[in-house]
Amino acid sequence: MTPRPTRAEPPADSTAQPLRTPEITEAECRRCGTYIAGLDGRYACGVCGWVNDHSEGHRRLPRADEDPDRPPRGRRRPPLLPGLPPEPKPEPDQEPKPEPAQGREPEPQAGPEPESGPGPQAVG
Repeated sequence: MTPRPTRAEPPADSTAQPLRTPEITEAECRRCGTYIAGLDGRYACGVCGWVNDHSEGHRRLPRADEDPDRPPRGRRRPPLLPGLPPEPKPEPDQEPKPEPAQGREPEPQAGPEPESGPGPQAVG
């Protein structure tokens, strides 16, 4: 049995050169002027949400096969943690029915007022 590698290493026959360490760069946000830091000229402002385009960086972005932290091929997604299963979503044709409140009488329906003798214009 071969020992499991402790970290992802590129195959020995790979001709790809190792990645350089990213450089921390600083600039002002183009939208709000906040002083921000980024990696290799790629910035994201936490104040206003501005992000510069990835093509504006100082170096090209690494490909997925160049990423040393990429999991090996064929690795499966970890199983979900135990807990409550997700509730099924209602069908689009069915509307959820409101449940009647317990211990309360239904409110009377609006309709014509019952006549109970002479009203405010009583003769007398």
